Amino acid sequence: QVQLVESGGGLVQAGDSLRLSCAASGRTFSTYVMGWFRQAPGKERGFIAYIRSNNITYYKDFVKGRFTISRDNAKNMVYLQMNSLKPEDTAVYYCAAQLIDSEHYNYLSQLAYTNWGQGTQVTVVS
Repeated sequence: QVQLVESGGGLVQAGDSLRLSCAASGRTFSTYVMGWFRQAPGKERGFIAYIRSNNITYYKDFVKGRFTISRDNAKNMVYLQMNSLKPEDTAVYYCAAQLIDSEHYNYLSQLAYTNWGQGTQVTVVS
């Protein structure tokens, strides 16, 4: 069973930056597809970004140019660097893993991921 633990959330002002981290267990982390999602109050959880095992990345339009997903396979870590934060970025942020990197999956969908972290709160005030 792969466990994911997010950290790095907090309360920041608009325009600030945060880096979220997600620590993953498992001996084959380098083969996982890792995703970041978020859920704002009263809204459904939505896709932010993913990174494939070959480091190909994909972002939702509203975070392009502001957020960067990256991974460190030696440390079993995935990161989400968030710059120019806005109040509308306030949400609980989740990392997720799909242990198989395959063209069969739609990694923009929550359904593609089999393992989830507990989430970390990000609050952006103006």
